[in-house]
Amino acid sequence: MTTSDVKKHWEDRYAERDRIWSGRVNHWLAEIAGTLRPGRALDLGCGEGGDSVWLAEHGWQVVGVDISDTALARAAAEAARRGLSERVEFLQMNLSEQFPEGSFDLVSAQFLQSLVHLDRERIFAAAARAVAPGGTLLVVDHGAAPPWAQHIHDHVFPSVDEVLATIPLEGPWERVRVGSAERDAVGPDGQRGVLLDNLIVLRRSAA
Repeated sequence: MTTSDVKKHWEDRYAERDRIWSGRVNHWLAEIAGTLRPGRALDLGCGEGGDSVWLAEHGWQVVGVDISDTALARAAAEAARRGLSERVEFLQMNLSEQFPEGSFDLVSAQFLQSLVHLDRERIFAAAARAVAPGGTLLVVDHGAAPPWAQHIHDHVFPSVDEVLATIPLEGPWERVRVGSAERDAVGPDGQRGVLLDNLIVLRRSAA
């Protein structure tokens, strides 16, 4: 699948509604980043910018990346509305083929999963290389289908170990937190349920 095909898929997805995501920060990003000293952050697959804007509000200098121009325009508009444009930069690129330059104190990939082509191994390899010494790599995946998503219950989700195996690590890293994690959530029609996530928090050695 070409970049233009993948981009069209996501542009069509965002064209369905004025807003696709809630605009709220992802649970695990807030929990983990809230314990870190703010620095430079990279938000992979930033969508409409909920995480990027939250990080900027909490003192981080942020680069948010997504393939969809529509999503990025919404993210930039929200950052401007909150007076954060100088703290967050949004870049359009296909992460399966390109990756932002520089090093970051936090690299976050929140639910970077797709029904169309996404070279996660290439992306995770680049993400690990982009983490500065002493920095943190945060990867969160869906570990199972939400209880209200009946149509995808036959989908096979990767285990934590399977996801970890796709992240090549050079040099010493600390496994801060690696495992399954549950969180309470509310579905699109107000259904309450418990979601299962794969949570991977790795810290590069500062030495």
